[in-house]
Parts: sequence; structure tokens; C-alpha cells
Amino acid sequence: MELDLRLVRYFVAVADELHFGRAAARLYVSQPALSKQIRKLEDQLGETLLVRDSRHVTLTARGQHFLEHARRLLALADTMSQPTRQEGVSIAHVFELSTSRLVADAFSRAEPDIELREHAMDSITQLNALMQGRLDVAILRVTPRMSIAHPSGWRHRLLRLEPLVLVGTDAGDGASTASFHERPLSVFADPPDSGSYNAHGQYLTALEQRVGLTMRWLGTPGAFSHCVAHVRRAPTSHRYLEFLSYAEKYVDVGLPMFWPTEIQPYYPWSLAWRSDDVAGTTTRLIEAAVGLADELGWLTLGGGAPHTPAWMPDDEPAWRDVAR
Repeated sequence: MELDLRLVRYFVAVADELHFGRAAARLYVSQPALSKQIRKLEDQLGETLLVRDSRHVTLTARGQHFLEHARRLLALADTMSQPTRQEGVSIAHVFELSTSRLVADAFSRAEPDIELREHAMDSITQLNALMQGRLDVAILRVTPRMSIAHPSGWRHRLLRLEPLVLVGTDAGDGASTASFHERPLSVFADPPDSGSYNAHGQYLTALEQRVGLTMRWLGTPGAFSHCVAHVRRAPTSHRYLEFLSYAEKYVDVGLPMFWPTEIQPYYPWSLAWRSDDVAGTTTRLIEAAVGLADELGWLTLGGGAPHTPAWMPDDEPAWRDVAR
């Protein structure tokens, strides 16, 4: 029997998510089509790999055993299919957020003779591209689910703890702080039931649970100009949750920014690279990023409202690198 690698990838995605809807969104296929392909794989093997009901998906003992071999098989297939390495080094940006842009600029100043290839990808897409050899360095949020999906073959280190703050059009009597619960709160992100729910969305879901509110999810506009236009059109009673580097752009165009009073959320950006990548260009890019983080104090908790406790999800891997 010859295994279809596409079916194996589908199975691993469902095993990672334990949810057919999320796995289908991750694979960009419909949920019925995914279910059909999993059944086809089970028919080929002659054994049940997954137990499904209306609310849960679990692995059978055979499914757990198959998953271990499937991960190794896909890792080997990805390694064999990696393109011949080009000169230079490749990196990706998450929309117009500043972290990767500042790293790219610092590297280009330090190494003007090395070609820097730049792309736009969210965190999950970056990791997949990294493992497939399409990126040399990723700047992303590392999640527990990523470590499960890719248990080996890559390394990462914390690069920046970026505060999340509130913005709006009403200056709030000149106050520099505001409560999460003071006004209706919106966020530019794709919600859980969308096909593009990602690492950013997972973080926001955990934040909603922590502060006990439901934010209005507006989707990802893709450009700051669209965000600021939306904020200016909104009622003055509304506020928006933003990355500090974006919020500073709002301040530059005359809109107020507020530090949250209940907790201070920090979004952890990490550097990631393949563990077998020994190229000097990759090493120099990592060194430039680490040097920039030290220079700008990116790993220092602070800047928020006085005595406001720092917050990240409880299972956030970045906590290992932060003194609480």
C-alpha cells in the first residue's frame, strides 16, 4: 500500500486541532471534504484513527501510534522537498507591525551586502514556511500548539514583549489610563469561526476570558490606513485594542492612547529558525535581532499603568523566559 502524503497531512492537522472545522480552515478545504479524506485514509489502513461525535474528536490507540510515524514521515518529506538555498536571507512581516521591520532595517544597516528577501505572513504561516525552507528566520508568536505540530526541527528565542493598549477618538478627560470595561471594545482580528483564525486570535480569546468581556472582532484590515479610518468613523464611545507600535501611529495622527488599568497584556514575539540551519547569513540576522532587542529594551516589562500586573496566557511558552 502506498500512502498519500496529502491524506497524511490532513490527518496530522485534525490530530493537532482535535476539531474538524479548525483543521479544515488551516488546510483551506471544506469540512465535509476533510472528513471524506480522513475516512479514505482509514479505509486504506483498515483501522479507525479518530473517534468523532457531535462535540469531540479523539485519537484511538492506533491513531496515536500512526500520528507519531506520520510526523516523522512528513518531516522527512519536507526536508527532501526543500529548494536549493538561494543567496541572501529571507524573513517575513506580520502586516505593518514594527518588530520585524525594525529587525530587517537593523540587519540591512549592519550587512548591506547581503540580500534580504521579505514576505508578509501571519505567525502560523511563517512557521510552516520556515519548516519547508521558504523562510530562514521567522518573527512570530510561538504557541503551545505549534510545538505539538512541530516537535523538532526548529529553535526559537523570545525577542520582544510588546504591550497591548487602548485607542479611540475620545481623550477621556485627558487620562492616560482606561479600563477594559469602560467602553465597548473592538479588535482588528479574525474571529474563531473564521477561516483565518490564527495565533493572534488565540491570544485574544484567552484575553477575553481573563478580563471577562466579549470584544467585537472586526477582521484583519491589513493596513494601518484602514484601521485609523475605521476608528475615526466609529462613535466616540468605542475603543480599540492595539499593539503599542500601532497605537503610537494613532497618536501621531492626533488620536489618544490609554494604558489598561486591570492588567497589562504583553504580546510575545519570538525569533525562530531551523535547527539544522548553519548558514552564516541566518546567524548574522539572529545576532542583529538580539542586539536590537537589547538596545531597545524589548524584553523589559514596564511602561503601563503603575502597579498593573503583566499578563500573557497561562500556557504561553514565553513565560519561561520572563521573571514574573
